[in-house]
Amino acid sequence: MSKGLLTNVNRFRSGAALLAATMLTTALFSLALPTAGLALSELKPGEAPVEAPAAPAPAPGIEVPAPEPIPPAGAATPEVPEPDQDQAQPVPDEEGAIARPDIDPDAPLPQVEYDLTKLPEPVQRMRQLLVDVAVSGDIEKLRPLIGAGESAPLLSLSQMTDDDPIVFLKSLSGDPDGQEILAIMEEVLDAGYVHLHVGTPEELYVWPYFFGLPLDKLNGRQKVELYKIITAGDYEEMSQYGNYLFYRLGITPKGEWAFFVGGE
Repeated sequence: MSKGLLTNVNRFRSGAALLAATMLTTALFSLALPTAGLALSELKPGEAPVEAPAAPAPAPGIEVPAPEPIPPAGAATPEVPEPDQDQAQPVPDEEGAIARPDIDPDAPLPQVEYDLTKLPEPVQRMRQLLVDVAVSGDIEKLRPLIGAGESAPLLSLSQMTDDDPIVFLKSLSGDPDGQEILAIMEEVLDAGYVHLHVGTPEELYVWPYFFGLPLDKLNGRQKVELYKIITAGDYEEMSQYGNYLFYRLGITPKGEWAFFVGGE
């Protein structure tokens, strides 16, 4: 065999071997790759596309929430406002505020009443019970009217009276038996009264009526009635505050004894 022919034969063998190796590699690579998910342009002629398995449907009655949108890059994170402590924890009303004068100088003056028949029946009854005890001179008879717990009337704006309210009332009196404080109670309940905060939870009937009027609005007759309860010296001292600050007694429309306090 000539040298040129031998060279051509060797080239043919080498090319055939290279072609065979290439075809084998292509066949193996095709078997390793599934056709699922391939574009139509990548399929061989006559080969149908293989659909990817569908995601499992959620169980009946269970809603799958949609994913929240991803904010764009650089977007500011919204701030969550902190709870308002004042709104979350409202401040309770000051204890004893119901027995403190709360007079609006620009508001119309409340009507001064003397007619006890205008009082609701429960209010008439409680007032009369208190008057009866006062004229009896026996302060112990107040005990069942005072009661206990939240239903007990307010007897002081600053001192503790939980131990024994009768003992406390005696301590306010100039005499050891508490008869002076009973005399003050009777005098207060014999004066005119005012009906305050009508239609509100703080609605009250209060004796004496001076509690609901500014002192500088009292006429001559009303000052005479005032001096039956206090002295002229007391009046001058109260005038610095503009309000009546001696003993006053309040009864709710339901006939509950609300307070009997003096001063402050």
